Amino acid sequence: MLVRRSFAFKCTLLVLAWLLLAIACVQISPRVFWPAAFGALTLPAALALNLAAVGYWLLRNWRVAALPAVVAFLTWPHFQRGLALHPFRPAPVAEAGWQPVRLVSANVRIFNVYPQLRDKDSESSRKFIQWLAANPADILCLQEFYNEPAGGRSTEGSLFRSTDKIGRQAGRQAFVSKTLTNWAGSEFGMAIFSRFPIVGRGTISFDKLTQNHAMFVDLRLPAGDTIRVYNFHLQSMSMDEKDIVDSYSSKEGLKKKGLGLMRRFKRGIVARSVQVDTLVRRFERCRYPMLLCADLNDVPYSYTYDQLADRFQNAWATVGTGVGATYNGALPFVRIDNQFASPQWQIGELEVNYEIPFSDHFPTSAIYWLPKSATATAAGVE
Repeated sequence: MLVRRSFAFKCTLLVLAWLLLAIACVQISPRVFWPAAFGALTLPAALALNLAAVGYWLLRNWRVAALPAVVAFLTWPHFQRGLALHPFRPAPVAEAGWQPVRLVSANVRIFNVYPQLRDKDSESSRKFIQWLAANPADILCLQEFYNEPAGGRSTEGSLFRSTDKIGRQAGRQAFVSKTLTNWAGSEFGMAIFSRFPIVGRGTISFDKLTQNHAMFVDLRLPAGDTIRVYNFHLQSMSMDEKDIVDSYSSKEGLKKKGLGLMRRFKRGIVARSVQVDTLVRRFERCRYPMLLCADLNDVPYSYTYDQLADRFQNAWATVGTGVGATYNGALPFVRIDNQFASPQWQIGELEVNYEIPFSDHFPTSAIYWLPKSATATAAGVE
């Protein structure tokens, strides 16, 4: 009775209620009720406090500790979304006859072609394209892609002939989904490059075709199986990094920047909720084993991520260790770039390539294994 009346016990119950409410907020579409997105963002704090409650009550009263411990066990998949821990996970072993697929996903930031992004002699652009061209990956999914045709206007000559360098010259087929071709013939959009034959392809627009859209290819593996790979880039926040830092560094900054940031945050989360719902409907119509590469522009504790994680394996949450931050900027611990796999796949590994700092996103590299008969009787549906 004394325990139930104690301040610590009441705080524990409040934490449990907060945790359950935050999980509910993650599952509410911002299109229906956008303030729920703010509740979802508090989920990491609620998860951490619940674990603290487990430790506290283990020292005070193990019977009470059972309550937050059971909740921690049931909500562990949510914990893994933001901080992946696999202390007892055995090294994956591919069985005989399983087919390996090596996949790289990267937001290449138009290879820094704009003057404000370039460095001396366009060294970062050159190195990034060379790294992608030489990469042993079977498939490359690139967001914010840029390509110049032969005889393009850049002073570097053939430097930005990226489709040719990453594609044909590297032994890969290319599918470029173009959202803009300017007066000089330069192409902007997204791209998928594959060493496997491309037997189908398509583009998915969100209302109208912009930089934020999706594309897919159907690939024929050596054993004859067909897989589908999606590459998509969801709505950005359109929020300047400096404005975000200023907003939480001082009260004046919050007053000056806060309201504008709030409006842009709302527009972004609502747009992404509509976009991910559109994609989920398409995913549900496909019976091929799927791999997804995405710049979600959203964190693991969001409706966008939740809709994908409920249906697919997130590669980092499955095999990674730590936060797995992919944003290359002043905001720490932000993972907005993700790879997902449908249940047929075994995820071998996923690595964030921190040694490739040529964009505001770090690339991610993964190895997947597919049972040989996984698509023997499957049929894809557009």
